[in-house]
Amino acid sequence: MPRAWLPALFLALPLAAHAEGRVRAQLVSPNQTTLSAEIAARLVELPFREGQAFTVGQTLAGFDCALFTAQRDKMEAQEELAAQGLETANKLHARGLSSDMEWHQAQSKLKETAADAQAARATASRCAIVAPFDGRVAKLGVAQYQFVTAGTPLMEIVDTRKLEVQAVVPSHWLAWLRVGDVITLRVDELKRDYQARVTRLAARIDAVSQMAPVVGEIEKTSPELLPGMSGWATFRGRR
Repeated sequence: MPRAWLPALFLALPLAAHAEGRVRAQLVSPNQTTLSAEIAARLVELPFREGQAFTVGQTLAGFDCALFTAQRDKMEAQEELAAQGLETANKLHARGLSSDMEWHQAQSKLKETAADAQAARATASRCAIVAPFDGRVAKLGVAQYQFVTAGTPLMEIVDTRKLEVQAVVPSHWLAWLRVGDVITLRVDELKRDYQARVTRLAARIDAVSQMAPVVGEIEKTSPELLPGMSGWATFRGRR
């Protein structure tokens, strides 16, 4: 085929596909995030490797927190002591045996130690990172027993159960496309068809390309489907 025909052929293929109600689409997970360390400590627990599945609430990373738990215990002991001091100050003040200043100082002391204890508990609670949703480890960025600082990215996690189909369609399709319309996605990597339904339509149209984003959701959980897979999406609601 002469080279002059090639550009016309590449342009004709998408146009023909659009005429058939087909566009390219990609699978995307609505739940994916990078988990980072919130404290500076040694990483002593890293139970999941790349590709392994976990459930919500499971520990994904644990740190050596002997120092932080000791500080928490110390602050809680000081809070308890300040509470006892205020109790005594209340009795003395009621009997006129202490000044207003001493009474207010005891109140302030309890507030101060209570705030310190709360801060220590918050820090100690960061000694373990638990899974925010069911998913799989997409990428590990650290190793067990490594010392990390606050903000160090630890791992990328992704929910592979409820996947979205993201596509960009000609803007004139919005005249007939509706939420709930059926999408048949032919996944390139698996050579199989999967059914989805439109869940969201574009909020605006690209003025240059006259294309609009459309999002659907795979109806049935299929463990073989992974974020990043792509294929042809056929919209059955077309008329």
